[in-house]
Amino acid sequence: MRSSYDFSEMKGEKNPYAKLLKQPVTIRLDKASVQYFKELAAELGIPYQNLINLYLRDCAANRRKLTLEWAS
Repeated sequence: MRSSYDFSEMKGEKNPYAKLLKQPVTIRLDKASVQYFKELAAELGIPYQNLINLYLRDCAANRRKLTLEWAS
């Protein structure tokens, strides 16, 4: 490995895959929901955040909407 590199002659290009990258977000979830996804993810052998993303992506792709009724 060289002690220094000269990048002055290089012309950079934008990453063509940048638009496909995931966007980090902060979301507040209740403990029971997180525990459910952690347990399910452990059974499936995938990270729980990936599993939550798969569920949300499925909802978005299929344009699912929540039907919510509050008890009186």
